Amino acid sequence: MSNRVTIGGQAVIEGVMMRSPKWIATAVRKPSGEIVYKKTKISDQMNKMSKIPFIRGTFSLFEALVIGVKELTFSASQADENEENLTQKQAVLATVFSLCLGVLFFIALPSVIGSLFIKNNKLFSNLFEALLRLTLFVFYIWIITLYKDIRRVYEYHGAEHKSIAAYEHFAELKPENAKRYTKLHVRCGTSFLLTVMLTAIIVFSAVDFIIPTPTGHIMRILQKTSLRILLMPIIAGISYELQRYSSKHLDNKIVKFLVSPGLLLQKITTKEPDLSQLEVAIVAIKVSLEEDVDNAREIFETNK
Repeated sequence: MSNRVTIGGQAVIEGVMMRSPKWIATAVRKPSGEIVYKKTKISDQMNKMSKIPFIRGTFSLFEALVIGVKELTFSASQADENEENLTQKQAVLATVFSLCLGVLFFIALPSVIGSLFIKNNKLFSNLFEALLRLTLFVFYIWIITLYKDIRRVYEYHGAEHKSIAAYEHFAELKPENAKRYTKLHVRCGTSFLLTVMLTAIIVFSAVDFIIPTPTGHIMRILQKTSLRILLMPIIAGISYELQRYSSKHLDNKIVKFLVSPGLLLQKITTKEPDLSQLEVAIVAIKVSLEEDVDNAREIFETNK
């Protein structure tokens, strides 16, 4: 993978968003069959923040969520002309709201339930909480696959990974070539979220044994839940660095073993794409790399 810049991506509605160091490009297939795309220049400030270890993890996560929400609304507006794009402010507000729901459901709720069921044993309380959190996370990912529209997104997720793999292996960027590669990728957001969950188990457990526990049951729950919410930026930072390290050391057998749960989980969140979906993903990669494309039309945003 030498001499190749790092490409990341995200599946959107009937399309794929790709991100290179300089550009974000989102390609979507319209109901008519036409492929359209838009591209956004990445600011120098965003690039500077992405170079600060540990801090970049939290920053990159929030930034990726904001961009993801905005690109999802763009793709929705192209796949369905009745949908409207979000402004940057609306995308930030939607991201904050989504983060609050995620923290409430996957962080606070397991913490409260763990404290209620196991009151006096910190070790078993943390193990129960961790198991509940992982169960809720995997169940949520699995249950949404029952929706047809989500399955389509998961197919584009597979197209994203296959196209990136083709690029990283210096294959000519054609759907037929990308089809041969795996739909699993070590830098996937699904793997990152699982890394966050597993890192949280270690950090939360360590903090619970270090910080004295209040005697009152209500105060114990409030302290435990508050600490978990406050520690999430630190956990995101650690998880980001772990994922970056692991993606560069896959030749190490221990690292390969440690990333395997995330790859296994991707078997749920990625589905096998067809050639037309791979074509869309390849347009997004090429545009993000400032390469010319002759099978898609650029859309210029007017709603900022």
